[in-house]
Amino acid sequence: MPAKRTRRQFITTGASAAVGFSLFPTLRIEAESRFDLVIRNGTILDGTGGPTWTADLGIVGDTIRAIGTISPEQSATTIDAAGRMVSPGFIDIHSHSDRSILRYPTAPSRVHDGITTEVTGNCGSSVAPIWGPAKELAAEKLSANYETELTWEGVAGYFETIEKLGVSLNQALLVGQGSLRRATIGLEDRQPSEDERKLMARKLIEALDDGAFGLSTGLGYVPGLFTPTDEIIFLARVVARRNGLYASHIRNEEGGLLGAVHEAIETGRQSGARVEISHLKSSGPGNWSNQRAALDLITSARAAGVQVLADAYPYTAYSTGLRSFLPAWAQEGGWEAAVGRLGDPAKRSRTRDEMDESVTNDLGRWSLVVIASVRKEANRKLLGKDLEEIADQWSVEPAEAAIRLLELEDGSVSIVGHAMSQDNVDMVLSHPLVMIGSDGGAIAPEGPAGQARPHPRHYGTCARVLGHFVRERGLMDLATAVRKMTSMPADQVGLADRGRIARGKKADLVVFDAAAVRDAATFADPHQTSKGIEHVFVNGTAVVSGGAHTDARPGRALRKA
Repeated sequence: MPAKRTRRQFITTGASAAVGFSLFPTLRIEAESRFDLVIRNGTILDGTGGPTWTADLGIVGDTIRAIGTISPEQSATTIDAAGRMVSPGFIDIHSHSDRSILRYPTAPSRVHDGITTEVTGNCGSSVAPIWGPAKELAAEKLSANYETELTWEGVAGYFETIEKLGVSLNQALLVGQGSLRRATIGLEDRQPSEDERKLMARKLIEALDDGAFGLSTGLGYVPGLFTPTDEIIFLARVVARRNGLYASHIRNEEGGLLGAVHEAIETGRQSGARVEISHLKSSGPGNWSNQRAALDLITSARAAGVQVLADAYPYTAYSTGLRSFLPAWAQEGGWEAAVGRLGDPAKRSRTRDEMDESVTNDLGRWSLVVIASVRKEANRKLLGKDLEEIADQWSVEPAEAAIRLLELEDGSVSIVGHAMSQDNVDMVLSHPLVMIGSDGGAIAPEGPAGQARPHPRHYGTCARVLGHFVRERGLMDLATAVRKMTSMPADQVGLADRGRIARGKKADLVVFDAAAVRDAATFADPHQTSKGIEHVFVNGTAVVSGGAHTDARPGRALRKA
């Protein structure tokens, strides 16, 4: 690990005017040039991971038009960024905002963290395309969880909804394989027919033609966990023909981690698609020793020509639905079918035993599973409690407490699981083939989200990397960290006009204080926006100014060309 640097060394390393000017001599922009906005005197982190330099940025409309020395008289608006870092806007390659952005279009959890573009539709679940009986269920969930009406079926209709609503940051969408399968064959554990496979492929092609950037899988969730590898490769080949991305919440992040990583790599090898292994982790103390081997598999595959990368978030806890703790056979057919099985004493006993075995093997103990959200007011007193506490309170075993809570909440409970080691998080985040992805979304401390105690990654991912891992611990340098949140995800997704500071690129920009940037969200108090991020521009318009949200909504539905 690099030696820890002093505050003065951190501020000056890579930001020295002598280094900057020698490598990047600034150009004086012709006096007759006119700009809508000039950001002056900032230390430029261009997103490539290279050295910094001091320069002014001249912006016209939504585009960076000049980099050099610009007179204040040449601009209608000027911001002095002296002593501050200016970087490309952060691109969250793993977000779940495709639904929540409809309820929280100004996305304070995101923009205050410097995020200007989100890649959504991850983990096999996307808000579009949606059709048939699955649409009715999706509409019910969208209304219950986000107080939003579902008015579209295809990706084009969803994008139109986003643009009509107006959002504060850009949205790029992946198509969820689980959503395709659910709409085609429901939640059955069976192979699709040839006609059903062709229907899924056709719906995927339509979505890609409408501007989706690729396909995601959630192979730890129903119905992804019922999907054989050959079916995934079949769809990944469709994605590859359109130069899209295949992002996978892999089949197992615990004891079966290495096999699951191999499956994702093999999907890329056989299909030719770029592969993104989502929120890479080795979950549970008994599995922590597999983390380095998982990274080695990715490194070897990359060296062999498979276009594979991974993303990760800077926390030792994950978050998911409590229902995912049920064994696969118990989940087939959806929640109503599961309720029927749980009403059978023998099947309920089997479910408890298998849940206990899984938690014991993969996490170690139920006390690491903490309740993050419920729907019903009567159960909100359980937020922040772990399942051992709840079990003691109810005088039952933890697995039975988990089942009872799911029954009380109609299957909708989210949890935070404290399952990863700090050493492994450090190892993954600092690996050259790993980007930063939050696995969070656009929320705010009001409405449905305000009634929950969500994972702090929704609010603090990028600032935590810059403050805690870069400045305080020296795990990586500032330019490398910014690259992991800008040009790397832009290249991986296929966002050619974002992720770098260069003439002709879109003016998605962040101005932050490298000595003060930090995350404020915690597990106990998660609804806290990040600090030290002073200005955020999306398509040339300020959405954060002087640390305050402007309420502007210049974000766009980004479409793959």
